[in-house]
Amino acid sequence: MSNTTRYGIIGAGMMAQEHIRNIYLLDDAAVTAVCDPVQSSLTWSESTIRSIDGANAEGVQYFTDHRDMLAKADLDALIIASPNFTHIDVLRDTLQTDLAHLVEKPLCTTLADALEIEERVKSFDPVFWVGLEYRYMPPVARMIERAHAGDVGAMKMLSIREHRFPFLPKVGNWNRFNRNSGGTFVEKCCHFFDLMRFILQEEPVAVMGMGGQAVNHLNEVYDGETPDIFDHGFVAVEFESGAKAQLDLCMFAEGSENQEEITLVGDQAKLEVKIPEGVITFMPRRPKNPVKETVEIDEAVLAAGSHFGSSYFQHLDFQKAMHSGTPAMVNAHDGRMSVQMGLAAQVSMVERRWVEMSELV
Repeated sequence: MSNTTRYGIIGAGMMAQEHIRNIYLLDDAAVTAVCDPVQSSLTWSESTIRSIDGANAEGVQYFTDHRDMLAKADLDALIIASPNFTHIDVLRDTLQTDLAHLVEKPLCTTLADALEIEERVKSFDPVFWVGLEYRYMPPVARMIERAHAGDVGAMKMLSIREHRFPFLPKVGNWNRFNRNSGGTFVEKCCHFFDLMRFILQEEPVAVMGMGGQAVNHLNEVYDGETPDIFDHGFVAVEFESGAKAQLDLCMFAEGSENQEEITLVGDQAKLEVKIPEGVITFMPRRPKNPVKETVEIDEAVLAAGSHFGSSYFQHLDFQKAMHSGTPAMVNAHDGRMSVQMGLAAQVSMVERRWVEMSELV
């Protein structure tokens, strides 16, 4: 590996721009190749790179086929940020290289594909990392640190709320259909299912959900088809120890003061964090005395993305793993489980019943 870590990006849409900006915040890192079949996306990436002070824009190669990029570009790491449904075919090619991988969420759109990648990665030596970066939002990371240090006692109940804006337009409108995205509770909510497992430090056993399409995209038509992605729902998850978690998602609530709210209750106390407010509230049972902690984030880190600084801190650990040989903090198993939980939620919503996690494998 050269002194500068050379990144190649496959898929040059909106999330790729965030990766590009964050890579250039790292020490000794540069984007040296970008691939996308859509010229406007390549142009967008070139413009982003040219806007960054110190970036060697002339040293970046551009490709329309990832196989061509793999054959011709000198790289150390890959960022795979192509549309969800393309991940499986791209990964079948890229896993034949010796390049470190950071694969955007969701890992894949079907459980069969996610299981295939999980199995392939077992014999893959370089770092393989799944981009479930909500773990890295600094206020969330701090809340998790306190929870794992025992601040709430034994963790019993976890609640995650995301009230936000509708899905943004994508090239070709691929994200308007379940077959392309995996469905809202895979595409969007894999983040939250990963958080549940990471916070509680155990595995889910059963999932129940209610959800549907109530407001968004109902009047849109693409090639004669109306979008079928859900825009709201509730999900309840039971874990091995008996701990419970719930998710409350609404994608027509962009007027909310905070987009994410996470509440964790243990047998001794309660922790709550709100994003983008960035405030953690610690609420012991006895004596009743709420204490607030504000988590500050560097403005340059905030400006580099739209995920409250999480992409930058994810990239720091990804780079560290590449150079030190330490395992990925978010691995293929984590990616597969976040997909499996989302699929279980969607099966529950459609079939109106509890779904055992063991049913799906």
